[in-house]
Amino acid sequence: MTRRMLTGLSLVLVLAACGTAAPADVPELPLIDDVILTELLSTGDPLVLNVWASWCIPCRSEAPLLSAAHETFGDEVSFIGIDIEDTQNAARAFIAEYGLEFDNYFDRSGAVRSALGGVGVPITYFFSASGELIYRHNGVIDERTLSLQIDEILNR
Repeated sequence: MTRRMLTGLSLVLVLAACGTAAPADVPELPLIDDVILTELLSTGDPLVLNVWASWCIPCRSEAPLLSAAHETFGDEVSFIGIDIEDTQNAARAFIAEYGLEFDNYFDRSGAVRSALGGVGVPITYFFSASGELIYRHNGVIDERTLSLQIDEILNR
């Protein structure tokens, strides 16, 4: 098979893996603040933190990729999602639609994103096991960047 066909096949498999849970099956997202964020950064695990919103079209395009990365690297890297400027119902529907299995938190005002120095959505942050910010990616993340940055935080 050609590389293009393999890439297309990978994308089809990722999209097929999207969730089929009902939004009612997804519990309300816990609220996040600076204290909880500090605790998440202090676990001693490398961390991929994705800031998203259900109304964000680019967030919808990267959700299957993040879900697949979590399935692949979830034993070595923590994945956290933070839904901002949204409603609980819309957030729960998004999580159900994309089958996001990693922990997600709710930040109605976007304060955590601002505390991390970000603007807009989506934003993906990569933290080393020591909690040091290694890389911030503004906008839709692609498979290559995601893989390279996960490799980077695993090797820190």
